[in-house]
Order: sequence, then structure tokens, then C-alpha cells
Amino acid sequence: MPGAIVQLILFLGVTGFGIYLFAKAMYHRYLYVKLGQPVDWGGQIGERLKDFAVQVFGQTKLLKDKKSGIMHIVIFYGFIILQFGALDIIVKGLSGHGLPLPGYEAFGLIQEITVAAILIAMGYAAYRRYGEKLKRLKRGWKPSLVVYFIFSLMVSVFLTLAFDRIREGLESSGMAPISSVLASAFGWVSLGAAAVLYHVFWWAHLLILLAFLVYVPQSKHFHLITAPLNILLKRREPAGRLRKLDLEDEEAESFGLSKIEDLTQKQMLDLYACVECGRCTNVCPASGTGKMLSPMHMIVKLRDHLTEKGAAVTSKSPWVPAFAFSGSSVHEMNADGHELGAWNGSGITDIGPTMNAQKHSWVTTGKKPQEMELVGDVMTEEEIWSCTTCRNCEDQCPVANEHVDKIVDLRRHLVLMQGSMPHDGQRAMQNIERQGNPWGISRNDRAKWVQEIDPEGELSVPTVKENPEFDILFFVGSMGSYDNRSRKITRSLVRLMNEANVNFAILGNEEKNSGDTPRRLGNEFLFQQLCEENSKIFRKYGVRKIVTACPHTYNTLKNEYPEFGLEAEVLHHTELLDELVRTGKLTPRHEVNERITYHDSCYLGRYNNVYDQPRNVLKAIPGVELVEMTRSRENGMCCGAGGGMMWMEETAGKRVNLARTEQALEVNPTVISSACPYCLTMMEDGTKMKEAEETVKTRDIAEILEESVFGAKAPAPFQTVS
Repeated sequence: MPGAIVQLILFLGVTGFGIYLFAKAMYHRYLYVKLGQPVDWGGQIGERLKDFAVQVFGQTKLLKDKKSGIMHIVIFYGFIILQFGALDIIVKGLSGHGLPLPGYEAFGLIQEITVAAILIAMGYAAYRRYGEKLKRLKRGWKPSLVVYFIFSLMVSVFLTLAFDRIREGLESSGMAPISSVLASAFGWVSLGAAAVLYHVFWWAHLLILLAFLVYVPQSKHFHLITAPLNILLKRREPAGRLRKLDLEDEEAESFGLSKIEDLTQKQMLDLYACVECGRCTNVCPASGTGKMLSPMHMIVKLRDHLTEKGAAVTSKSPWVPAFAFSGSSVHEMNADGHELGAWNGSGITDIGPTMNAQKHSWVTTGKKPQEMELVGDVMTEEEIWSCTTCRNCEDQCPVANEHVDKIVDLRRHLVLMQGSMPHDGQRAMQNIERQGNPWGISRNDRAKWVQEIDPEGELSVPTVKENPEFDILFFVGSMGSYDNRSRKITRSLVRLMNEANVNFAILGNEEKNSGDTPRRLGNEFLFQQLCEENSKIFRKYGVRKIVTACPHTYNTLKNEYPEFGLEAEVLHHTELLDELVRTGKLTPRHEVNERITYHDSCYLGRYNNVYDQPRNVLKAIPGVELVEMTRSRENGMCCGAGGGMMWMEETAGKRVNLARTEQALEVNPTVISSACPYCLTMMEDGTKMKEAEETVKTRDIAEILEESVFGAKAPAPFQTVS
């Protein structure tokens, strides 16, 4: 009896101390997150709980990689089941009796099967990291520490159960298969020694469990707590919508992200939710083509900086027990000697060079955290300007992290506060500001395309003044108005709308740039100016419905203008064409005998979930053989033009559009189709770089449908109007 009391006292002391250390580490990180800007956490509880259930308990995002997804499901549900087993072991060690459960033997069998399943899953996890050597996974003692924790925890369970059977003199049982085998293997041990070994492994199990508990908030495994919370509290706005800046706030010291405290508390929660799985970097077009940007490393670097600066500001150490981490260091980005120049990867895409450069560039420094600059010391300008804002990283992230908003906020600080932007992007901004288009062509020539695509006046392209009773405003956009290749798409769409008797009109020279490019490049001031001017024109003419052929314009008008007062339905031209074909207003009657692969525009697909409509149109065309690329739909790779990159040159690695074109050519198409003028331009340039332009054509969905509706005879060529 005295021994049992001593054991209970020790148990309460050790457990209490472990829980105290855990709570202390949690509280300190809570204080760091509180340094961020407050956000509105409330609203849409039902939708939040639904997403929470699907993603946390359904593990849907993890199953995007089926192998590691199934492995994680085994571990996730295994640990839930084993909590009851751990409680049973603890209670039995303290009282001598297990939990009073009906069907106790069946309970024990489930526990043993679960422990075995977790051991197998962890073995596979180790194989993925060190056998397959997946490039997205870090290697070393630190990333592998959890493997040791879980493996030793599971072994301690089996050995505790085995020596318990020996000391109680239990016979082998099919309801306890593994512990029975182990007990038989140690059958030579005396009852006294078995009792001692039982208590040794009972305490080992408890200490490992508590050590793991204390370790969790101090490591990437903090995601066990923060990831479910992050999913529950994720933004409910349209995907990728950027935060509106109050540019008239006279009390604002700066705009954009200049210091870690400028992040919102939700953005800081993102940092602690990251599990460093590398899925984001694995699909990033910049990482895969030899640029310095790695979404995973961006989150990790911001997290490290938040922890280091949070500790300095609050005087609360992030590490417990603090004496074990007296040499805590501060990190900074130093890419000297690890710059990425010419493409040195293997295959179509390869994240290896970027992973290696990031690993060796995040080094310790003698600086104080308060002296660190986010741009320069934590994130380099090279990284910030490499992002195409495609959101493939966010689509893949199993913990609902958002990467793009942080990059755009960093750009906003550079542009609005420092006046810093790559020269090519700066020139495009100046042209948009002066003439309303990135080329600097006269704003008075915006409607010139009407005459040039239809010199004989055969098509009906009325302005809003000529047709004030229009149903749909055709927002042509800068590409559709000025770019010669994109004008062909404009002509095809106009012919199809005429054929279907769509009552539409255009703004003509009153139309202005939508502002997508300025906003993604960080020039929020110019975006808001364009947004206000366009919205004023929409109200002037009573616009109720808009169609556009540009996904970037479509996303901006549909998801970002409403925050500034726009009240209108916005359609992409593939949505309109799908509806017109489905309702019989357009009939694809002529065969188009082509093997077509469709490239998904990021701003149409991942931003707005428009995947089926363009494919429906292609499937409705007789003669078309539709083939999918390996990376398609939600996992389609960016063409390289998003985020303002259309107007800037790539200075490192391989061109993104070349990599995407190579992926398209893998399926041996005769046509690469798209539904975005940016994408079409990039894919067309890619076929030229691969010297495949003679055998593989690049065409918009509208152009292909036009051929099927009207026949292969091409309309009259453009004529330049002086």
C-alpha cells in the first residue's frame, strides 16, 4: 500500500509538471499571436463546422496524396483510439485494475491492432522520408524526432502489456496476440523481475507521453492543436480575395507587411499550423522551375521570426524548460553562395535546387530580432517577386494555410512605402496609370478592335450608348482590346454571341483596366482608383450582368469589386458558352478532328472552381478527343503569367511556361486549349520554344467552338485601321 501511495504521488507530480510545461509553452505562443492585428473570428458557424468535420475527420486535403494520406489517417485515428488505451494503462498501473469496460478483451484486441497499425504507418513514414527520399520532405534528426517519439511510445505500450501478462500469469490469448507473443518470448523472466519491468515500461510510457506533450507546441507538431483551429477559423470570403487597405487612414504608419506584427492573428495562426509537409512547395511553379521562392520555407521563416521576435518583445521564452535552451538563436536569410541562376534541375520540374538553397540560406545571425527587416532579412525581394499567385500551394495545404495574401502584403509594402518594383513591372504600372493598359497604347484606341476585327461591319458590336437596353455587358479587357492574338478570341466570342442572339454591349473607350495586375503587384492605390472609376461607369449604365474572356478580370470583378460596391452577376465566357450550347442557342455541328488537351487557368479554376464548363463545351464538339494532362483541374500547373508575371521577365531557372508546355506535350495533343488570353500567350510562346508550333496549335475554347458552329472557313483577317 505505501508503494502504491508513493507511485500515485510521483505520478501526480510528474504529470502535473508535464502539463504545466505544456501550458506554459502554449501560453507563450498565444502571447506571440496576440501581437498580430485583430480579426473578426465570428460568423457562418454552420459552414465552419461542416468544413471542419470534412477536412479534420475526413482528411480530404491529405488524401490529395493518397499514399501519405492513408498513412496519416491511420496515425490520426489510431491516436484517438489509443487515448483510451493509454488511460487504461495508467489506471491499471495506479490501481491494479483496468477500466471497467464491457467486452474488455475485445477492447484490448482493438488497442493492440491499433498500436501495430501505427507502427507500420510510422515505418512507412520513415521510408517515404529516407527510402523514397521525397524532395518535399526535410531530413535530419529534427524532422525525424516525432518518429522516435511515436515508435518508442508504441513499443512501451507493447512491453507494458507483455510484462503485465507475465506478472499476472496469464496464458497466451488470441484476443491479445502481440503482447502474448512478447510475453512468451520473455517467458524466462521471473515473476518478480516481470513486475519490476512492468513498472519500468509503465513509467517509460508515461514519461514519453508527457515528453511528447511538452514537445508538441515547441515543434512543427504544434499543428496537432493549431491545424484544427486554423481550419475552423479560416476566412470565409471568396478564395484568394485580398485584404482591402484603408488608404485614407491618416493614422496608419505604413501599408502592407513591413514587420511581423503587421500580420493578422489569423495569418500568425497559419504559421503555427504548418506541418512542413512540403506539399505547397512541391506544386509551386516557382519552386519547380528553379526560383528561390518556396511556400513552405516562407511560412517556416516567418514562424521562426515570429517566435524569436515574440520572445524578445514579451520576454517570454518559447522553449520549456528554458534552461535546456539557453543558447536560443536568431535566424536570417543569407543566400550568398546559394543563389539560383541557370536551370540546374532534372525533368520538367524539380524542387530540389530550391529546397537545397533554402536549407542553406536560413542561417543564425548575431542580430537582435527587433533589428530584423521582413523584406531582406526574412524574405528576399527575389522570393517576393517570383510568385505567380496561382494558389496551388493553398489548394494542397492540409491545414488551410494561405500563402498568397502574405506575399502580396509584402509587395504592397515595397510598392506603396518604398516605391520598389522590378523595372518591367514598374513600366506596366506606369502605362496602366497613364493610358489604362500595360503597353501604354492610347486609351482612345481601346475600342479600335471593333473596326479591325470587322472591317466590313458584318458583326453587331454595339456600345452601351448605342444599345442602352443591353442584357449583358461584354467587358473586353486590355488583352482582348489591344493584344492582336487575344483579339481573335474577342472576335470568336462576338460571332458566337451574335449567332445566339445575346443582347450585349461594350463600354468602348469608356472601359478601363480592371486593376487585377496592379493589385497583384502590390499597387493597391492604383487598383482602388481603377475599381472606383469602373464601378462608377457600371452604375451609370445600370450594368446587371457582365461577361469577360479573361479569368483575371473575371475574378477581380466577381470577387473583389463587390467589396467596393459592385452589384452585378459576373460570368466567364466559358460559363456563358456552356449555357448557350446546353440550351441549344449554339449548335456545334461541324467536326473538329483534333486531339485537345485543356490547360486550366488558375484564376478560373482554383480561384473560382470553373473546371467543367470549358470541358463541357469541348465535349459537345463533334470530332474532339479530349485528353487530360497529368497535372489538371485543381492540381493544374500555372502558365507563369499570374500575379503580374505576364509583364516581367524570369531571371532564374527555367521559364514556367516552358515547363507547363512540356507537360501539355506529354499527352501528344494537336491542340493545346485554354480559356485565358494570358495562358494562351504563354502556351503559344512555349510551343515556339519547343519548336512545336507547326504541329501543335494553341486555341481558346471560343475559337474551337466557333469553328464547330460556323465551319472551318476563317473570317476575314484583321485590318489595321489608322
